[in-house]
Amino acid sequence: MPSQPSGTEGGVGPLRALIAAGAVLVLLITGFAWHSVDSLISNIERIGGLGLGGGSDGAVDILMVGVDSRTDAHGNPLSNSERATLHAGDEVGTNTDTIVLIRVPNDGRSATAISIPRDSYVDIPGLGMGKINSAYGSTKEAKRLELVKQGVSEADADKQSTQAGRQALIKTVANLTGITVDHYAEVSLLGFVLLTDAVGGVEVCLNNPADEWMSGADFPAGRQKLDGPKALSFVRQRHDLPRGDLDRIVRQQVFMAQLVGRVLSAKTLSNPGKLKNLSEAVGRTVVLDDNWDVLAFLQQLKDLTGGQVSFETVPVADLNDTTSDGESVVRVDPKAVKSYVAGLVDGKSDDHAEPTIDPASVSVSVFNASGVGGLARQVAQALTAKGFQEGLVGNYTGLGVSSSRVLVADTSNPKAKAVAKALGGLSIVSDTSLSSDSVSVILASDYSGPGSGAGRVFDFSTTSSTATPVPPAPPIDAGQNGPKCVN
Repeated sequence: MPSQPSGTEGGVGPLRALIAAGAVLVLLITGFAWHSVDSLISNIERIGGLGLGGGSDGAVDILMVGVDSRTDAHGNPLSNSERATLHAGDEVGTNTDTIVLIRVPNDGRSATAISIPRDSYVDIPGLGMGKINSAYGSTKEAKRLELVKQGVSEADADKQSTQAGRQALIKTVANLTGITVDHYAEVSLLGFVLLTDAVGGVEVCLNNPADEWMSGADFPAGRQKLDGPKALSFVRQRHDLPRGDLDRIVRQQVFMAQLVGRVLSAKTLSNPGKLKNLSEAVGRTVVLDDNWDVLAFLQQLKDLTGGQVSFETVPVADLNDTTSDGESVVRVDPKAVKSYVAGLVDGKSDDHAEPTIDPASVSVSVFNASGVGGLARQVAQALTAKGFQEGLVGNYTGLGVSSSRVLVADTSNPKAKAVAKALGGLSIVSDTSLSSDSVSVILASDYSGPGSGAGRVFDFSTTSSTATPVPPAPPIDAGQNGPKCVN
């Protein structure tokens, strides 16, 4: 039987950020276009040939990216005043500094938005190892130069190379997460500002005041409403934050959650002025794949409310790693990421599926045997975000365990199976000393599922790996009341 906790654990508190892509799709997912969707989507730039879909995994998987671009969605340069508002420089590039994979189950259950840090060091098809935010831009530039040398016009070379960049990013994300991307959405930097202003601003809350010149972030502590340009500074700040990019992702997520609530509470679609502003913002800044029947998708999501969107972040093995040539990167382990993502979503359904268990009927005790401070609390919060009830939480004081597991009196217990699945497929072990209704989780050093940040750091000079704990913040629920205060 698991030992009682010896005491509560110490928790760990909460990209160049462009969260416009996440904001747009979250708005669509939460019902932003039921009555006037035609006016909102008719002017959206559509693209094809991205190699999307092909998998049947019980959900619609959408890749949303925020692009650091000096043009709008139709390739038109921004005006000088718009560039000044965005503090956009003259450099030409196409970095995707916000990358979010959002999974919407076909049966109407809650959606999950999964953020990927911009500096994640991954394998980019055709280029090799590099930061994930460079997959689009680096591939595009390499292809553009190749086409120009072949005599292709600059305009055609730009169009074809942009397509290649998008394809490379889609493949990179699919390879990292193990998820087939069904649809693609892209929004420029300008879109973030326009969308925020279109809903009349968004409220945020800071634990501490901020004054950081690189992002332009200059805010007091506490709750405050931000317009578009100020909100852009809020989600851009990385310096002077305890966890750098990870805290910036948390800011993105709480902002998206509040934007959802703002649209729903303000009844934006019933306000002609706001609807007009939203239509203009979407038309200028959004790019979608041409095979996406948005109307049919929205009809499918009529029962999906804002409170059913949970924001997560992939596990990070090392936030401050460097490559052999000294480049600063975020280390992620693809195996750990795939395990983590698998724990957040359900796979294919079939005729032999286990009976559905209401998470609210399951109380789960979580005990930490890993030595990673705060892990049990983080995992318990992840389970709570999935609807499970919290039992005992603390450190494990029994004999050492080498692998993470779910303990239950009878291994056929469907509640134990539901918990094991929610945590990425943990093994289920019988413990006859437990009551028939008790479910406990023991976390060992191998755990890399939801609630963990302890992946594996790969050492290029050897084939060994060592655990580096970087626990992520708890999942953020779009349905919470008021803004979550963050760093």
